Amino acid sequence: MDANSRFLLKSFRKYYKENHPILPDRFTKREFGFMFFDRQMVQRHMGFPNPEELNRFMIAQVPSHSYYSTAYYRKPSAPTMDEKEWLGADLIFDLDADHLEGADKMSYSEMLGKIKEEMINLTDSFLFSDLGFGEDNVHITFSGGRGYHAHIPSKDVLTLGTHERRELVDYITCSGLSIDWVFPFQKVVTSQLKTAAGSRTNVAKDRLIPPPEAGGWKRRMRNGLMDLVNDFCDLDPKVLRRAYPSITSNNSTLTKMQDDVRSSRKVLFDKNNMASMSRGTQEMLVKIMAEDIAPSLSAEVDKPVTPDIKRIIRLPGSVHGKTGLRVTPITRQQLTGFDPLRNAVPASYSDDPTKITLKKNYEFDMKGEHFSLSGETEVPEFAAVFLVGRKAADYGYISEKKESIF
Repeated sequence: MDANSRFLLKSFRKYYKENHPILPDRFTKREFGFMFFDRQMVQRHMGFPNPEELNRFMIAQVPSHSYYSTAYYRKPSAPTMDEKEWLGADLIFDLDADHLEGADKMSYSEMLGKIKEEMINLTDSFLFSDLGFGEDNVHITFSGGRGYHAHIPSKDVLTLGTHERRELVDYITCSGLSIDWVFPFQKVVTSQLKTAAGSRTNVAKDRLIPPPEAGGWKRRMRNGLMDLVNDFCDLDPKVLRRAYPSITSNNSTLTKMQDDVRSSRKVLFDKNNMASMSRGTQEMLVKIMAEDIAPSLSAEVDKPVTPDIKRIIRLPGSVHGKTGLRVTPITRQQLTGFDPLRNAVPASYSDDPTKITLKKNYEFDMKGEHFSLSGETEVPEFAAVFLVGRKAADYGYISEKKESIF
């Protein structure tokens, strides 16, 4: 075990002597799993009959990462999944900043801010609104690393299978949304002509707009169309193209479409149809709604996690081996102002000066302090745990280690 691992293990042991993990519902039916600083193995298929045994294990073994199963089992410590006898599973949504577009160009703090916005969107727009879960049924947890989890332990979802859970993911992420279901065609007879062969009926096919009382994705798309119509009326064509990349019409055609929308803006949402506009304008708006607007109205989730009915996930109250931050349960109200680098820093980490060597310049804020670091320096222990855990620094001064060799 190297100096970095020894330093983290010592800090984590101090934490677990003062703090106990937060036990999930029906914890005796859960499988637990752990990773460690001093060995490469992953230890799974563990069960604990009472909180005291789990606490003793955490203090004695000092895991670097701690997990529990989202599933309930009759025999959680059985060595194979079949022997465990699956009884059901919580519904879990996992958001990880690593999956965000442009995450590789963000700082750690920027990633945390962006993924928090995504969690707020998931809870407010989908879990509480469309899916109807109460706030007391949605347990939000900061993962200790780069994201958040939403746990739903309700009995209503306990026995949902993989297929049903995947459908929920598809709904939230707008996967497979039929634009013709949102904006269906209305066929209206415009004229009937008699011909030598009989008669011919002319039919107009215009797009309908979801009514204001519509729910779910229809309501969401109606509101999105309102914003799009306003943009078509108010924005310069160049700005409009940048805002909606799916626009492919040439400049003169786009200008005509904008005039068409302007003349119809007042009646579109009173009549809930697009009949006042040309077919070309209607189809352009629908195309933009499908390709540009709908994806922006969806929510971010890690798609493989939710359908997995035998998943293991971070144990609340444990600490994350790559940051030293606490896996922290929070309410929706707390989520708005939650700052992991202030609110998830364990109090057991001291302010004592700790020698570290930065691998490259690093700037961040933590516990209300601003750090701009390079080379060999001293920082409070809480900052050293974070930097060493993230592999941004080595514990101790490298120059002293080199001198001790000779």
